[in-house]
Amino acid sequence: MTDNHDCGRDADSLPSFSGADVELIERRCLHQGFFRLDEVHLRHRLFEGGWSGEMVREVHVRHDAVGVLLYDVERDCVVLVEQIRAGALDDPESPWKLEIVAGLIEAGESAAEVARREAMEEAGCEVCDLIELHTYYPSPGACSERVTLFCALVDCDGLGGVHGLDEEHEDIRVHVLPFKQAWELLQAGRLDNAMCLIAFYWLAAERASLRARG
Repeated sequence: MTDNHDCGRDADSLPSFSGADVELIERRCLHQGFFRLDEVHLRHRLFEGGWSGEMVREVHVRHDAVGVLLYDVERDCVVLVEQIRAGALDDPESPWKLEIVAGLIEAGESAAEVARREAMEEAGCEVCDLIELHTYYPSPGACSERVTLFCALVDCDGLGGVHGLDEEHEDIRVHVLPFKQAWELLQAGRLDNAMCLIAFYWLAAERASLRARG
């Protein structure tokens, strides 16, 4: 019989290393546009001792971001936004994606402030309460971005239409959907980005308690 305690015997030592165990030899900018691409030369300590050889990696440098799932507890509805996405131009179905509200964190802003701002800019929606879910790296092997996810409790009455900022070339259509219908879209593969998936799986687990609280 396996001792269950063995599974976590190394937990107290995680993580093994920190930023002090990396030597950044050189960093140079390869491209500066809407986002930045850097080339970094580094070496790092090895788990079995000593140092690695020099490594060269490209890093996509982005602002940190916020995603916010808008949920109306009383109506059991979610608010999603639809817009074209450059990264999905080769998608076999469509480059227009159904997503939760999202935006980039600018200097001096908190994640919560961005969540409230983007809810209004992208969906014309005022946020009542914000529940912070997770902060995570979508792709730490190549990108510096960290995402903070929220669920926002809202009143979706009257929401809809097309929103977004002209100066940012935004053309965003708002959809108000019963949770059941949105969940069916997720299961059918229509909600196919990390923010949506993580936020919806959280809501699926917490929806009953949110509704019980009213």
